[in-house]
Amino acid sequence: MKTRPLGKSGIEASVVAFGAWAIGGWTWGGADEKESIAAIHAFLDAGGNLIDTAPVYGFGASEEVVGKAIADRRDKVVLATKCSMRWDLSDEQRKRAKKRFSTTRENVDWTGEKSEESFDVYIYNGRDGIREEVERSLKRLQTDVIDLYQTHWQLDATPIEERMGALQELKQEGKIRAIGVSNASPEQMEEYRKFGQLDSDQEKYSMLDRGMELANLEKCASDDIAFLAYSPLAQGLLTGKITPEREYGEGDQRRYKDRFKPDNVRQVLAMLEPMQAIAERHQISLAQLTMAWTLSQPGCSHVLCGARTPQQAIDNAGAGDVQLTADELAVITAAVHRYEGV
Repeated sequence: MKTRPLGKSGIEASVVAFGAWAIGGWTWGGADEKESIAAIHAFLDAGGNLIDTAPVYGFGASEEVVGKAIADRRDKVVLATKCSMRWDLSDEQRKRAKKRFSTTRENVDWTGEKSEESFDVYIYNGRDGIREEVERSLKRLQTDVIDLYQTHWQLDATPIEERMGALQELKQEGKIRAIGVSNASPEQMEEYRKFGQLDSDQEKYSMLDRGMELANLEKCASDDIAFLAYSPLAQGLLTGKITPEREYGEGDQRRYKDRFKPDNVRQVLAMLEPMQAIAERHQISLAQLTMAWTLSQPGCSHVLCGARTPQQAIDNAGAGDVQLTADELAVITAAVHRYEGV
């Protein structure tokens, strides 16, 4: 699989990454640990090396599964995780934090069942919090260094100078190799860069979510920052396999989203229809075509795709070698621009 650099870090990462949100189980109707580990192994065997996770994905469960999966092949992995989404703050830390959500309704526990005990999740980027989190992540991931460490959200009032100061300390101590952000504005990215080297930005970007094109993508392209697109398949909607009749089980967050309502699914399928012939010409799936288009967009260096089975992981990895022609890209982009759904 092709690789591209993570900014100026010197780290070469596969253009398709294994996104480990779903294998945490939480809000995805649960997950099978053995199958998840097999999926990670299949991804690595297929030529991928970038794995992205976060503590909040299953409240530690995703990191633990990733740690088990890579324990005997750590040297083959570019390991990325995050900090700042906290459910375990002290009273003092909570005073400086920003509440993000409570675990109610669509926010269920990691097994996919309704949780009887609701609790709050906060955004906290304080120096003490970052240092706490990195130690916990290192332990769950069974490693002594994290290749890419990202602040997950930027909503709290912690000065960016304090955040970057903590991250720079961890880098100097050899606990992390590169620094990234997620869900950040171009202005926030520039503020980070005042206090050290910023190597990546991870944002929601897909055919259906294109708000980044005139903002973060341009910023990353001009400043040599890697852009990692998460949810490039719009939680499976852009695979073409989800029908208007699809029903979602208890604990699956998609059952609550307007984007997955029948009328909108029909609009997505109509958008994908002109792309089918191109996919068939390349002998690839619509999902692989979607990822290849995303990777062809100016400034987008990597895509993060979840997989819960080995075959899904292999299929995702296959998108990393697809080369679309200029004419094919034009046909796909025209269809994307005609989409008027949510």
